Amino acid sequence: MSFHDFVVQLVASGDCAGALDVTDDLQQLLAGDELTGLHCFRHLRDHVTTSIDSVNSILSSEFLRASIHDAGDRDVIILSKAKSWASSLMNGKVVEIKLDDEETSNFRELLLPIVVGLLRTAKLPSVLRIYRDTLTADMKTAIKNAVAELLPILVARPLESDFTPVERTVDADGGGLSLASKLRSLTAESFVQILGAIFKIVQAHLMRAAEVKRAIEWIMNNLDGHYAADSVAAAIAVGSAAAEAAQGNDSQDGSLFPFPTQKSSTKMQSSQGKTNDPGTASSMSRSFRADVLRENAEAVFAACDAAHGRWAKLLGVRALLHPKLRLQEFLSIYNITQEFISATEKVGGRVGYSIRGTLQSQAKAFVDLQHEMRMTKIKAVLDQETWVEVDVPDEFQSIITSVLSSETLVSAELDASQADIIASHPSASTDGSVVPVNETLAAQEQLVRKASVEKLNNVQGKLHPLSQTAESNKTDVVTSSAQGNNKNSKDRGKVASQKLFHEGVGYHMVNCGLIMVKMLSEYIDMNNYLPALSSEVVHRVVEILKFFNTRTCQLVLGAGAMQVSGLKSITSKHLALASQVISFTYSIIPEIRQVLFLKVPETRKALLVSEIDRVAQDYKVHRDEIHTKLVQIMRERLFVHLRGLPQIVEGWNRPEDADPQPSQFARSLTKEVGYLQRVLSRTLHESDVKAIFRQVVVIFHSQISEAFSRLEISTPQAKDRLHRDVAQILGCIRSLPSDNNSSGESSTPNWGQLDEFLAQKFGAEAD
Repeated sequence: MSFHDFVVQLVASGDCAGALDVTDDLQQLLAGDELTGLHCFRHLRDHVTTSIDSVNSILSSEFLRASIHDAGDRDVIILSKAKSWASSLMNGKVVEIKLDDEETSNFRELLLPIVVGLLRTAKLPSVLRIYRDTLTADMKTAIKNAVAELLPILVARPLESDFTPVERTVDADGGGLSLASKLRSLTAESFVQILGAIFKIVQAHLMRAAEVKRAIEWIMNNLDGHYAADSVAAAIAVGSAAAEAAQGNDSQDGSLFPFPTQKSSTKMQSSQGKTNDPGTASSMSRSFRADVLRENAEAVFAACDAAHGRWAKLLGVRALLHPKLRLQEFLSIYNITQEFISATEKVGGRVGYSIRGTLQSQAKAFVDLQHEMRMTKIKAVLDQETWVEVDVPDEFQSIITSVLSSETLVSAELDASQADIIASHPSASTDGSVVPVNETLAAQEQLVRKASVEKLNNVQGKLHPLSQTAESNKTDVVTSSAQGNNKNSKDRGKVASQKLFHEGVGYHMVNCGLIMVKMLSEYIDMNNYLPALSSEVVHRVVEILKFFNTRTCQLVLGAGAMQVSGLKSITSKHLALASQVISFTYSIIPEIRQVLFLKVPETRKALLVSEIDRVAQDYKVHRDEIHTKLVQIMRERLFVHLRGLPQIVEGWNRPEDADPQPSQFARSLTKEVGYLQRVLSRTLHESDVKAIFRQVVVIFHSQISEAFSRLEISTPQAKDRLHRDVAQILGCIRSLPSDNNSSGESSTPNWGQLDEFLAQKFGAEAD
C-alpha cells in the first residue's frame, strides 16, 4: 500500500485527524536534514503534498454533503405536502405544512472533525466559499423545482368566476403557455400557494444553513469547555500560521505548507521560526478566525439573497397584474412577502434592499392604479350627478360609524401592534438563527392574521369591492326615493335612512356624496393595511378631496351641471344639497386625518397636516360661497320685483282700485321668500338657515325701505296700499329664522329699517 493510499484509507475510515497527524510528522521530518541525500525518499515531499490535497478534497466533500446534500429530502416532503394542499383546496380542505424539528447536537458532532481538519490545513475559508456558491445554487434550484412542480396543478385548477387571465395565448412554437404566462394566468390565491411552498422550502434550507453557521461559530469559539476544545485551539493556531505563511510564500514556490503543521500548539510553537512571537501568533489567529467567521456569515447571507432574488423575480413576472387586484388579494401577496423578508433577513443578518424595493414598488403601483381608477370614477359620477336627494343605505352609515368612530382609532392602534408581531414572525430567534416553529406561537400568529383578514372582510363586505374589473368600475348610482329607493331597499333586505349622520348631525345626501364616502373608506383600508405607504395614501386622499371640491364647485356654483348633466337650471334646492355634501365632507376631514395619520411617520406629518388642513379650509370656503350664492339669489329676486314697483304704485292713486289685498309686488316677493325658507329649512342645518336669512333680512330692510322712501304717495288710498304692503313684507321678515339680535329699541324679531320706515310714515297707525 502506498503512502497516499494509506492516508486516503485513514480519511475514509473517519480518522481525518490521524491522516493529518501522519502528514504533519512527515512534513516535519522533511523539514529537517535527516532524509537529506536518501534517494528512496526523493518523491516523498510530492506524495505528502498530494495526500494533503486528497485529504482536503475529501473533507470538503464531506462538509458539503453534511451541510447541504443530506437535507435534500426536505424539499421532496414539502413539495409533496404542497401538492396535496393545492389539490385539496379544490375540495375545500386545507392541509397545513409543517417542518419537523431536528436536534442539532448530533449535527455539531458530525461537523466537528471535518471542521477541525479543514482548520488544520487552513482550507476552511476556501471551503466555506465553495459552500456558499453551492448553497446559493442549491437554493435557486430548489425554488425553480418548486415552481415547476406546483404550476401544472395550480394552472389546471378551475379559475374563479370573476378572474380573467391576462395571458391565455400559447407560445409561438405551439408548446403551450410559457412559464411566465402560466404564472400570470394564476389567480392571486394560487400564486400565494406557490409563494407559501417556496417560503417553506427556503425556511428548510435556511434552517440547515443556520445550523451549519451556528455549529462553526460554536467550534470557533472553543466549544465552551467541550472535550475537543484544545484540539480546536491548536487547529486554529496551526491553520492561521499556515495560511499566513502560504500567503507570504505563494509567489515563491507555490508550496501549500512552507513548514510543517503540528498536532498541538506546543509542538507548533517549538518548531516555528518566524512566528514564535506570542503576539504575532495571537494576531494571526484572530485574523484567521475572523476570516472563517466572515465567510461563514457570507454563506448564509448569499443564500438569503438568492432566495430574495428568486422571490422578487416571481413578483416581477406578475408586476402588471398586482396593481389591479382587490385589496384582499393584493394583501395576501404583500403580507406573505413581508413575512418572508422578515424571516430571511433575521437569518441572513442583513437587509434585503432588492426585494424590499420590489415589494415597495408594487405596493406603490397598487396605490397609484387604485387612485387613478377612483379619480376616473368620481369624475364620471360627478358628471352624471343630477343633484337629487337620495336615501342613505345602511352600509354607508356603517362606514361612518365603523371607520370614523373613536373605537376605530383604538382598533387601528391594536392592528399596528399586531402587525409588529406578524412582522417579527416565523421561526427566527433574536440572534439571527432559525429555530423550529413553536406550535403555540404559530397558532397565535395564525389567529392574529385570521382576525385581521376577517376584520377587512367585514368592512369590505359592507362596501362594494375595493377594486373591480372595468365593467364593475362603471358609475355607481344610488337610487333616489322618488325612484322607489325604499321599495328597492326592502327588496334587498337593507334599511335606508333619509340622512347620513356624523357626530349626531344628519346630512341630506346625493349620489356622488355617498360614492365619495365609500372611496374614502377604501383609502383608509389601504392606509391601514399598507402602512409603509401611508404618506402616499394621504397625498392621494388630499388629491381626491381637492378634485371633489373643485369639480362640485364647477358643476353647481359654476352651473356646469347644465352642460354635463342636462339640468335646465341650478335651483336653490341644488345649492342646498351641494352645501350639505360639502358640509358633511368638511365635518369628517378631521377624523379622516386622525385615522390616516396613525400610520404616517412623524417626519412627514407636518407637511401632510398642512396639506389636508388647506383642503379642509377650501371646503369651508366653498360652503360659505354656496350660502352667499343663496343670499345673492334672493337679492336678485328682490331687485327684479323692485324694478316693477313704480308701475304698480301708479295704480295706487286711482280711486277705482278698491282691492283690499297687498299688491302683486308684496305677494310675489313674500311668496318667493317663503319658498326659499321651506327649501332651505328642509335641507340645511338650522344654524346655516339662520345665517343665510340674517343676510336676507338685512338686505330686505335696507333695499325695500329705500325703495318705498322714493315713492310718491299722493292719495289716501295709495297710503293704505303702501301700509298693507309694508305690513305684508314685515310679517314675512319677522317669521324668518334669522339670528339677528334686537337693536335694543324693540324686541320685535328681525327688527330693522323697514320697521323704522313704517313708524315714521304711519306713526300710531303702524300698530
